Amino acid sequence: MTKEQVETIKNNPKYQKLVRTRSKFAWTLTVIMLVVYYAFILFIAFSPETLGTKISPDGMATWGIPIGLAIIVFAFVMTGVYVRRANGEFDGILNALKNDLKKEMN
Repeated sequence: MTKEQVETIKNNPKYQKLVRTRSKFAWTLTVIMLVVYYAFILFIAFSPETLGTKISPDGMATWGIPIGLAIIVFAFVMTGVYVRRANGEFDGILNALKNDLKKEMN
């Protein structure tokens, strides 16, 4: 690929929209995950007795176990949200960009 072709792609409004939209979405999901993880860590640091409380008086499991599992499931869900949007909206923008570039370069 030549330098001119790279510049053509970078200057295309659809490419700029794709990069801007994808970056904003990825950073939003990243911040959400960081807030969830750090909230859990802070909860462990400042209120360990809460997570150490048994779910039932006769049982062995504490509240920390289902909350930790919920965070793991939440991470998988967030990954699914990103993949769904990437395969839908982002791929649509990318295909439109490819079509525009084929027309321009022919």
